[in-house]
Order: sequence, then C-alpha cells, then structure tokens
Amino acid sequence: MASHPSKAVRIDKHGGPEELMLVDVKVGEPGPGEIRIRHKAIGLNYIDVYQRSGVYPFTMPLQLGMEGSGVIEAVGEGVTHLKAGDRAAYASQPPGSYCELRVMPAKCVCKLPDVISFETGAAMMLKGLTTQYLLRRTQPQG
Repeated sequence: MASHPSKAVRIDKHGGPEELMLVDVKVGEPGPGEIRIRHKAIGLNYIDVYQRSGVYPFTMPLQLGMEGSGVIEAVGEGVTHLKAGDRAAYASQPPGSYCELRVMPAKCVCKLPDVISFETGAAMMLKGLTTQYLLRRTQPQG
C-alpha cells in the first residue's frame, strides 16, 4: 500500500498551546467508504481547545482539528458521491484536520461549490451545522 508524506499537528498530552507539535506522518490509501483529501484550509474552533486541554479527553497521541476543506485525491471502494479532483469540505469526527493530507470517512464529506472559497468552506462547516441544528431541530421544552 502506498503512503503519502504529510505534516500534521499533534499532541502527546493534554495542556496548553505549548503541547502542539508539528510532526511528519504517512497517509495511506483510502479504504472502503473513505476518501483522501489534501487540505487547502482548516477551521479553528473552541472544540479544538477543549480537546487539547482535556475538557474533552481523547486517547493520546491526538491529531487535532474537526473541520477542513480541500481537494479529493482518492476515493475508496463504494464511494459514489465524491471523486478525485472534487472540491470538498467537512466538519466531523474523527479529529485530525490539522494536517496537509488525511484519510477519513466519505459519509462526513460534502462537495464544495466553486462559488465558496476553501477558506469559507473550512470555517463554515462546524458553526453552520451547529446553527442549522439550533434553528431547525431544537424543540422548546415545557
């Protein structure tokens, strides 16, 4: 299986920003239901701070980041809504958007229209999905 070099931001223990490390990683080929995306932009959110500081604990080491946008480089078996060369964006588990290149579940990724910049695509996903949920799905109680 081929591997592709990438830079990523990782933490080995919970703490402040001093725990952030730039590391070299190898990114493999997407498996069934997965895509490989080369980031053009990533989003920065409070959830990233919560994960880094331990408010939301994760197993270490942890590659941070919940949203990004870029160009699909490869798709795994069974992926039909995306293809290599598509512009795409996402906001979803698993964490790991603080990198140049990653493999992730295709079900979490949507096409990014040409009229939306990569920067806007990366910044809008998590906040946009949260807003949509609050406006359209939250029900009054009592």
